[in-house]
Amino acid sequence: MPASARTKRAHKVHRKHTRRRVHVAPVQPTVIPAAREGYTTVLRGRASWYGPRFQGRRTSSGERFSRYEYTCAHKTLPFGTRLRVTNLTNGVSVVVRVSDRGPFLHQRIIDLAEIAARPMGLLTAGAAPIVAEVVPAETPLGLTDTPANLAQLQAGDPNPQAPFTAYQLPEANPEVVVAAASDEAQPAGPVADTTAAGSTSRFLVQAGLFVDPQNAQAMLARILTIDQALPAEVITATVAGRPVSRVVVGQLDSWLAAETVRRNLQLWGIAGLVYKLPADPLAGGEQLVTHAVASASLASAAPLE
Repeated sequence: MPASARTKRAHKVHRKHTRRRVHVAPVQPTVIPAAREGYTTVLRGRASWYGPRFQGRRTSSGERFSRYEYTCAHKTLPFGTRLRVTNLTNGVSVVVRVSDRGPFLHQRIIDLAEIAARPMGLLTAGAAPIVAEVVPAETPLGLTDTPANLAQLQAGDPNPQAPFTAYQLPEANPEVVVAAASDEAQPAGPVADTTAAGSTSRFLVQAGLFVDPQNAQAMLARILTIDQALPAEVITATVAGRPVSRVVVGQLDSWLAAETVRRNLQLWGIAGLVYKLPADPLAGGEQLVTHAVASASLASAAPLE
């Protein structure tokens, strides 16, 4: 065999035996505990987002991805599962629906569609630590209020040092939440005791949060059609730097009165959230004392673009 041939062959053998293959282990999915009655499934980890690049593509569920719909990707949760996702760095919460599979990189547990990621600040941050709760299928999608029991959700994490985890917690008792939201100096007791005669506490029911003021006016008209005596109105607030219109019923003298209004609206398919206003007008802010879910979605609200 010519020397040139032997040299060429030896070169090929050398390349074959020195070539290295780098194996990258895939990120293992979070093990989701089996659902139990009376318990809420909670996920903790990091979330990111996806948008224009995937617009119109088929998702793993078969539907077309839209960056303007409140959807998300998760590795294992059944399609259609709804999650209330809260950014732990700023407290902003959104409710999204699982429609895709992923993410499979960088130990993230969830990817949000662009419209859900924007108010949470993910478009600029890229990713953030979150807590996500599995909520009922009739929970309205979109921007929502920070969970009143957020501290309990974090404290219940059995493995806070892990990059991500999933666990279950007993469902919150509305009466316990109300007691926790009341003045700490006040003795603990039934809900009725927190709104006894002479108390200056006031409550309101938020019936909708809208970007388009016309949608807010339509909701107000609908509520007044149900009961003209309700003290309903539209007030302006700012969420994620943008003005929004809140449809509220209040101010009501007690939590029981507010909860009665919320349940009556729920019978007509209107979602409601009960808030406790500060006794001192200069204190500012509101406390969410119970979180209710209704069968109607606030889908009539324009997307936060």
